[in-house]
Amino acid sequence: MSDSVSAREQSVLDCDDCLAPADAFAIVADETRLEILEALWESPDRPVPFSDLRRRVGVDDSARFNYHLGKLRGQFVRKTDDGYDFRHAGEKVVRAVLAGTFNEDPVLPAFPAPGTCVACDGPLEAAYANEKLTLGCADCGRVHAHDEFPPGGLQGRSTEALLSAFDQRVRHLHCLAADGVCPECGGTTTTSLTRETGRYELDVVVSHRCAQCAYEALSPVGLVLLDEPTTLGFLSSRGDDVCGTPFWQFPWVVGNDALTVVDDDPWHITVRIEHGSDALVVELDESLTPVDSHVETVREIA
Repeated sequence: MSDSVSAREQSVLDCDDCLAPADAFAIVADETRLEILEALWESPDRPVPFSDLRRRVGVDDSARFNYHLGKLRGQFVRKTDDGYDFRHAGEKVVRAVLAGTFNEDPVLPAFPAPGTCVACDGPLEAAYANEKLTLGCADCGRVHAHDEFPPGGLQGRSTEALLSAFDQRVRHLHCLAADGVCPECGGTTTTSLTRETGRYELDVVVSHRCAQCAYEALSPVGLVLLDEPTTLGFLSSRGDDVCGTPFWQFPWVVGNDALTVVDDDPWHITVRIEHGSDALVVELDESLTPVDSHVETVREIA
């Protein structure tokens, strides 16, 4: 048994008021209780009085409705002087339903994506399956991006809007994880460098892991620098729209050539960001904290 599993089991055992996960899922498995949560979500104002909530759900039997509402109280719904409102767990259930996490499994065949391959200059394409969007080269197959995206996020979006949303979501979630906050549960994440690169054809990637819920995400090292002030200043001053350009269109984010491993015990790496005749060289330590940076002239190849 791993240390993380042991820690999670121990924390549950130490909590006298905690509801066992199986019991929690059993409570919201009932159709009427899900309808109560959905009615709360759709209510323009909360808290919602008992009678209004029952009318919204459409249950005529007051005793039956009170029974199901009582099952939700405590963990998913809270009672106030003015009626009923969500607890965090109740909102999470409804959001999971709206995101399609429980009941949708869409597949999108490959479609064109902006940019060209960092390895062969071939066209890029994206595809969606198993709740993940993968973006890679149509010619050589090199993966430029591979990350989770909720099924509900496909609703009402064109392929162009989907890729834009994916770009923003990946940036924000990985930034949150790099700041030590798990995007899934709010627990504490640790960030480290690893040579176990998954589907990325890179020498080294960044790994974000949550000790509480076992969330894990891998990303190219350059993705961390998209929020770094020195990088933003260097590119913005030279006319690059860092926020408006998809991250996979920056060669120094998704390619190997820009990354140099100076040492791996402890980790010491550099990322070289070229723009025209200039190059910004950023040095990072094992915690991916920039420790130094400088601008140098790009040497022309004769």
